[in-house]
Amino acid sequence: MADAHIPDKPALEGLEQKWDAAWSAQGTYLFDRARARDAGRTGVFSVDTPPPTASGSLHIGHVFSYTHTDVKVRFERMRGKTVFYPMGWDDNGLPTERRVQNYYGVRCDTSLPFDPDFTPPFRGDAKSLKPADQIPISRRNFIALCEQLTLEDEKQFEDLFRQLGLSVDWTQTYRTISDDTIRTSQLAFLRNLERGEAYQSMAPTLWDIDFRSAIAQAELEDRDQQASYHRVAFHKTDGSGDILIETTRPELLPACVALVANPDDERYQPYFGQTVRTPLFDVEVPVLAHPLAQKDKGTGIAMICTFGDVTDIIWWRELDLPNRTMLGKDGRVLPEAPDVIVTDAAKAAYAELAGKTVFSAKKRVVELLQESGELLEVSKPFTHPVKFYEKGDRPLEIVSTRQWYLRNGARDPQLRETLIEMGRGMGWHPDFMRVRYENWTNGLTGDWLVSRQRFFGVPIPVWYALDENGERDYDRVLTPDPARLPVDPTTDAPDGYTEDQRGVPGGFEGEKDIFDTWATSSLTPQLAGGWQRDEELWNLVAPFDLRPQGQDIIRTWLFSTMVRSVLEDHRAPWTDAAISGFIVDPDRKKMSKSKGNVVTPADILDAHGTDAVRYWAASSRLGADAAFDPQNPTQVKIGRRLAIKLLNAAKFVLSFPVPEGAEVTHALDASMLAALDRVVRDATKAFDAYDHARALEVTEAFFWTFCDDYLELVKERAYDRTDAGQASAALALRTALSTLVRLFAPVLAFAAEETWSWFNEGSVHTATWPEQLGIDGDPAVLSAVGEALIGIRRAKTEAKVSQKTAVASITIASPRADALRLAEGDLRAVGRIEQLEIIDGEATAVVAITLSPQED
Repeated sequence: MADAHIPDKPALEGLEQKWDAAWSAQGTYLFDRARARDAGRTGVFSVDTPPPTASGSLHIGHVFSYTHTDVKVRFERMRGKTVFYPMGWDDNGLPTERRVQNYYGVRCDTSLPFDPDFTPPFRGDAKSLKPADQIPISRRNFIALCEQLTLEDEKQFEDLFRQLGLSVDWTQTYRTISDDTIRTSQLAFLRNLERGEAYQSMAPTLWDIDFRSAIAQAELEDRDQQASYHRVAFHKTDGSGDILIETTRPELLPACVALVANPDDERYQPYFGQTVRTPLFDVEVPVLAHPLAQKDKGTGIAMICTFGDVTDIIWWRELDLPNRTMLGKDGRVLPEAPDVIVTDAAKAAYAELAGKTVFSAKKRVVELLQESGELLEVSKPFTHPVKFYEKGDRPLEIVSTRQWYLRNGARDPQLRETLIEMGRGMGWHPDFMRVRYENWTNGLTGDWLVSRQRFFGVPIPVWYALDENGERDYDRVLTPDPARLPVDPTTDAPDGYTEDQRGVPGGFEGEKDIFDTWATSSLTPQLAGGWQRDEELWNLVAPFDLRPQGQDIIRTWLFSTMVRSVLEDHRAPWTDAAISGFIVDPDRKKMSKSKGNVVTPADILDAHGTDAVRYWAASSRLGADAAFDPQNPTQVKIGRRLAIKLLNAAKFVLSFPVPEGAEVTHALDASMLAALDRVVRDATKAFDAYDHARALEVTEAFFWTFCDDYLELVKERAYDRTDAGQASAALALRTALSTLVRLFAPVLAFAAEETWSWFNEGSVHTATWPEQLGIDGDPAVLSAVGEALIGIRRAKTEAKVSQKTAVASITIASPRADALRLAEGDLRAVGRIEQLEIIDGEATAVVAITLSPQED
């Protein structure tokens, strides 16, 4: 018997460290490949775990969503599945670069040579430095600092995830910047390129002038910005007057290529096909029709500039208009005016803008328009949504650049329909999240821009042949043999060339761009599952069973992973997607770093214990937002009380040894176990359906009935070795405890493991999930006795006496009088009743009660 291991005063404190060490030593959560090989793919449960961004700190939202996954994983493991539960770290990308800049006080300058003795000037306290004050270092030095800092962050993340009790196999980890990852990412791209799914194009690009990088559609967010409408006169070329437009961006007048109105707008139908001349710059532009023009916005006619916003891009493309770029990658007006600006006055006006920021250029254009009399009115300021990079600080501009793209269905109806059908073939939890996926897929306006003008990431594995003038020949893209991967085109030479041919006529030039971080993260199933690296593992785990993630990255991570899987394998990458909701503050506002209301989890875990926090997380259904108040975490406190009660109830139950040959013979014991059978059935069904909150709800409700009613009812019989029903009570108690500990194990991971160790060998997390016992009992007996017990307690409370006060006689009415009579002995014992009469009644109630005389 393991009872000797039970502490005198069970407590939650210290369980995390104790059991994390034990699980690691025993290999409790290791992926058993031999077992998986024997069972085959259907015997494996594989998880495409979200790799957290290793740049900063984890927040309470991570605790929330990762617990949801872990609860499901623990259930499947106990159901007998061989679990493949890896962890990845998302190292590369803009967030890591910005963190390194702020942490070390440096910035990357690709013109500088590598310094093997470089020591960063700061460590952790350079966030307030202006970019101009950051120390410039070589790309290689910068990448080395990125590597160093992410490794430090990942260790902290792992420690917190271990404290949270994630049953991850920590031998199955990957980083999105390791050699294996770079090889996989580059290989997938080369296969896309070979099939014609990847291509390069010179096109308008959303551009962040601070990060100096292109931004994909999936990374955009709207933010309200203040603006004013400027009413400006365009002059009809026939001299018959002006056409008035209203614009928030008068500084883009040099880039104007047309005016556009709705084809149904009768005011402008006479002018379609005619031309007008732009104010200040005197350029002749056509008046055109397009259905995206809004009749009720401003004057109903707008100027098309290259480029003010994404609508300009659509108009430019669909109306086949010229590109008159005037903004550079630094967000300043280019020194050379578009070639259509030819008059001396126009050239002079443009010269006053050259080199200015967008803000300064707008101010000067407004002044020039006022001086010329062509600015008729400026509206009162108002707010409107403007496109930002989700991690940027300034509005995006649109510049023309050559970038790499991956086909995503935006311009391929057949691919788009395939992506939607694959989504419909998956299980979505909750199902309405599928609609968000479909809306995003149907709303795409362009292919996926996958190149970035940054430093810390996966290099795009191509070179360009140079012509006799030393110019890139974009029709001669050079690619490596896959056996050479990984490669870095900035330091490696292409096949057939030598390093001394780099940058010379007739030689080559390496691609300097890297992949967007989502272009690597979209391959997490392949990275974790050994695609093109470990064929046996890939066949055992893919397609994965589960993709868990947040709802805010359906458009990025989930969609992009689907694209890569469909293009490569013509299938969905998983069978099911589990989407967690947001964490909101007490005012129901989403928690985010930008709002300053983020709660870091370490203090909460330390203060209340992991199981209490896991309980809070598991109490929320998938897709539902959960409020969290760190000052009064009510649900966390309830979870702590439950975990402590499980320890104490287990200690009490295990104090009753089970006699050899014991059988359940008492009606109340059989009733309790029959009711528990229903809980097992309902909880199992809920877990199967990804409804962990329902599984916890039914288990917890029964547990409190078990503790408050059943334990009280049977303890006298369980203590009394002379009672013929003692063996039945002891067996029923031990059976119920074994079942309840396993039912709670996915949520109360540490308390369940601790209590299980008191009376079992091995881990509860590799024990068999409870099955229905099929005991012939009537659950009505337990519920009837419970109602009667409530009535007895209430009667004593109203009499203002202790619950231990003896009762001389009592009459109880019940609609289930026959069921109540089956447990009469237990009811008399717990109520300290000398004479008990049970009668039929419409509701359970104490009809009469006489208390025994109390001693002074």
